[in-house]
Amino acid sequence: MKHKKVFLISYLLLIAYVTIIAQKNSINYGDNLQAGHYAPVNGIKLYYESYGEGQPLIMLHGNGGSISAFKNQIPFFEKYYHVIAIDSRLQGKSGGSPDSISYNLMASDFCALLDYLHIDSAFVLGWSDGGIDGLIMAMNCPEKVKRLAISGANILPDSTALPYADILDMKHYVETDKSASKTSLALTRMMIYEPQIPFSELKKIKCSVLVMAGDHDIIRPEHTIKIFQSIPKAELCIFPDSNHGICQQHPDQFNDTVLRFFKK
Repeated sequence: MKHKKVFLISYLLLIAYVTIIAQKNSINYGDNLQAGHYAPVNGIKLYYESYGEGQPLIMLHGNGGSISAFKNQIPFFEKYYHVIAIDSRLQGKSGGSPDSISYNLMASDFCALLDYLHIDSAFVLGWSDGGIDGLIMAMNCPEKVKRLAISGANILPDSTALPYADILDMKHYVETDKSASKTSLALTRMMIYEPQIPFSELKKIKCSVLVMAGDHDIIRPEHTIKIFQSIPKAELCIFPDSNHGICQQHPDQFNDTVLRFFKK
């Protein structure tokens, strides 16, 4: 009888554990009422979700995306940090106007959010456009960035950074797609003309930066390497067999690499 009771207790504990794991895995990142909040910054309502405890880590997604881009990162990093995943201006659940959108403005939003949350400084993880925003944060509000990890970022919008065919495709889309929304057109137009950051400006960055990209990234490898070479305290990681979306494609490898960098 005693053995049966022990078995029953163990079984119930196992069921409880499996239930917790299932609930965690079923979290709808980017649309989680329990974790979601709005902050009034720079004249808009900026949506963010908060997970975990510890030192703050903000996550910045790519163009036209949302918090959900980090569905493979949030459950990993919330074990170590207070994760603040943000919907960028005009994207996800955040407000904004198609008439007013730029990388500088988005970076300003994120710095203002940290002020609103009374956070002196944070770790920053930025993918694609989020990486551009992270670089601008490190230049414009350096006291806010402890360490910065970026993946698939560019600092120029020309063919030295992106394949010329992709630039032409974006221009064709903006000029000819009559069914496209104003938001989509504004975000695409931003990528055509921005960012415009001279490599010499990157020397202003004082924090340690991990510059990442896939070996088959849409960003040209020579552009990524030059970003790395232009930042005084930078490290470089090129992931093998990887495209632009490394964080979704190889999440375990990506997460472990970023964590090791943040823990240094």
